[in-house]
Amino acid sequence: MKRSRKKQWIINICAVALALLFLFPIYVMVLSSFKPNNEIFNMSLIPDFSTLTLDNFRQVMANGSFFQSMLNSFIIAATITIAALLFHSMAGFALAKLKFPGKRFVFGWFMSTMMIPFAVIMIPLFSIVKGMGLLNTLWAVILPLLPNAYGIFLYRQFFMDIPDSLLEAARIDGLSNFQIFWKIYRPLSTPITITLGITFFVTNWNTYLWPLIVTQRQDLWVVQVAMANFKQEHTTAWNLILAGAVIAALPTVILFFLFQNYIKDGIKTAGMKE
Repeated sequence: MKRSRKKQWIINICAVALALLFLFPIYVMVLSSFKPNNEIFNMSLIPDFSTLTLDNFRQVMANGSFFQSMLNSFIIAATITIAALLFHSMAGFALAKLKFPGKRFVFGWFMSTMMIPFAVIMIPLFSIVKGMGLLNTLWAVILPLLPNAYGIFLYRQFFMDIPDSLLEAARIDGLSNFQIFWKIYRPLSTPITITLGITFFVTNWNTYLWPLIVTQRQDLWVVQVAMANFKQEHTTAWNLILAGAVIAALPTVILFFLFQNYIKDGIKTAGMKE
């Protein structure tokens, strides 16, 4: 009994230590966002309230292009998330429940794309986007980021765990494959859909490299590119970058706290087997 209690204490201490380790950079970011630029590299962990200021946030919010970049990030992240959830769920349903020639090959081909680093396909993607005349448009960011084998894989695994008797009963009732997917399987996949939706949204909200490559116009910048361009005379405005980072992080933090129970359910459901 004492041994198990001691073991539990050790686990709890390790968990708290890991939590503090992950929270430390966030604490430094938030604290530094209230400092003037000449105090940013003062690494005192105890805040000096006499030097803290809201001027950084005022300057960021006074910059109209910053909110335009946040709107661009939202449009890109929301469009990719909605479209990806629709197409990935349909692909996952087809690979899990429908029979067609080459199904295993198609699934293997999808999975093989997960082993290819983005840096390998970046130049070919840029050439395709340029050839389509999409450079300096939001579509140049959205379309190449839509395909995601991870989402197809999770949907397939989820749908495979649903008994085939449900599919057969729906077919007896005269439903088409699309009706079966839309009216039965799609509602059942709500937990995994919300989990993937938040994952896709956060990932694409934080994207930096690809938008930097394909959008040169300032009015098309995403929020990460806009933050990287905060500069003062002869120096980088770290105070504005950190204040912008805090503002840019708020939507994803709010999203997580609103749907954290669904995220837990989705992860647990994805790991369950019949």
